[in-house]
Amino acid sequence: MSRGEDGYYIVQCPTLPGCVTQGKTLDEALKNIKEVIELCLEEKESRAMARAFGTEEVSLHTVSV
Repeated sequence: MSRGEDGYYIVQCPTLPGCVTQGKTLDEALKNIKEVIELCLEEKESRAMARAFGTEEVSLHTVSV
């Protein structure tokens, strides 16, 4: 997670390339990344790729899908 020049929170899922979003608040950004992860996992190729990666904690925030 980082903050853009406009003050929005930018979050990404490093396991899924291109799985990035933002939100005006941290709660909004986390809600948005959950939706983006769900959309990415709908793709068969992305699901196979996600299974190939191990779990890695990269933040103090948890998103359940």
